[in-house]
Amino acid sequence: MEHEDLAEYAIEVGEKLGVDYIEARLQRNLNNVFLLKNGVPEASGIESSFGIGVRVLVDGGMGFVSVNHFTKELVKEKVEEAVKIAKASSKVRKKPIVLSEEKIVKGSWKTIFRQNPLDVPPEEKLEILLDVDKAILDVGNRLKAMIPGRLLQLMDTYIYKYYVNSEGTKIRSEILGVSGFAVITVVEPSTGGFEQQYMDVGATKGYEVLKEWNLPKKCADLAEILIKILREAKKPVTEEVDVVLGPQIVGIACHESVGHPYEADRILGREAAQAGESFVKKEMLGQKVGSEVVNVVDDPTIPNSYGYYRYDDEGVPARKRYLIKNGVINEFLHNRETAGEFGIQSNAAARAMGYNREPIVRMANTYLEPGDYSFEELIEDIKIGVYMKTFGEWNIDDRRFNQRYIGKEAYLIEKGEIKHLVKNPILEITTPAFWSSVDAVGKAELMEFEAALCGKGDPGQGAPVWHGGPPARLRKIKLGG
Repeated sequence: MEHEDLAEYAIEVGEKLGVDYIEARLQRNLNNVFLLKNGVPEASGIESSFGIGVRVLVDGGMGFVSVNHFTKELVKEKVEEAVKIAKASSKVRKKPIVLSEEKIVKGSWKTIFRQNPLDVPPEEKLEILLDVDKAILDVGNRLKAMIPGRLLQLMDTYIYKYYVNSEGTKIRSEILGVSGFAVITVVEPSTGGFEQQYMDVGATKGYEVLKEWNLPKKCADLAEILIKILREAKKPVTEEVDVVLGPQIVGIACHESVGHPYEADRILGREAAQAGESFVKKEMLGQKVGSEVVNVVDDPTIPNSYGYYRYDDEGVPARKRYLIKNGVINEFLHNRETAGEFGIQSNAAARAMGYNREPIVRMANTYLEPGDYSFEELIEDIKIGVYMKTFGEWNIDDRRFNQRYIGKEAYLIEKGEIKHLVKNPILEITTPAFWSSVDAVGKAELMEFEAALCGKGDPGQGAPVWHGGPPARLRKIKLGG
């Protein structure tokens, strides 16, 4: 890739200025976005960015700058500016920044694919969305329901990075990603009642992944279940019952009530005015917060996952991270700065979504590890309960302590059998009570993941992630409805 020499030149300039540490990240992002609204193409286009981000550490203060004009003169000027920022920061900091000590790494990695999205003509991409739209409308015609709201998006992403720092680490990466998004609204003509649901898919893979997803069928199935909910769902039970949660709800709970509050920068209070605070404190490592069957993991190393990476944006090799192990807080998500403050090594959670964004602590693929229960075994001894397969709405407070999920596709469980659909059961519970109530977790073959762009930071950064797991059973839960 062109201009790698300027990233290395930035390091040379920083070292001549006597910085304690300097890193440079050359990054190119290219997004192709296609949007179809109620059968009409809208807002399709190309988003492109290319530049160099530079961070320096001087006297315990950090400075970050970026540049997208590729001349030595401007790079030198920007590095000098970063040094001035770092020196000014060091004078007002109560405690100097200390980066964790990490091994020098020299490597490269790229997405393995069969069909490069960049080689697929725009007309073909639009045709895919039109096929999805037709499949949704066919369901409405067959079941005599109106589907007036159909928002469909297809996006492919190419990211090139060249990372280098003053310690000797050099890493190149090329990442291809594909994602799809849909919002479907169905209306019952006779009553005017409506139901709405979204669907999100994503992978670090080529366009061959579209055959695996089968978006026309996936979206048609979603439209059909929304119509059934609208016509058949009955009032939910509101007494104390056993609840089985599907992978979608398990996944969002892992992401929101474990992943976010376990981000070390959040624990240290550095996201309070942006993404919120955390009920988790540094001294809570080793504290029990769930039952023994609860193991919540964040793992960037899952091949083809939407949150996949081999090295983070500070050059640290990625690894699987056990946030909760057998119900006990096991580790937090760290970059080199927070790891330095904790006196440990980074676990490679630093991610930056563009050349002009600083790497911050982020999740990758957050999920509940599988147990050994089949779905039939999860429900067989439930006398009265609810299976909340998906949610229509969720909410969680800024400290990630109180959480609320409103079921979308949900069923009554009676004497160990799935019965009729129930309308919008509400699970409202604290995070410790949620995870402490889990007494059984489904097998690996029941695992599912959902893609998302996780928002954090100021300026904002949307990081591609997965969250999911197998179904899980919670005992003695008071539901609302």
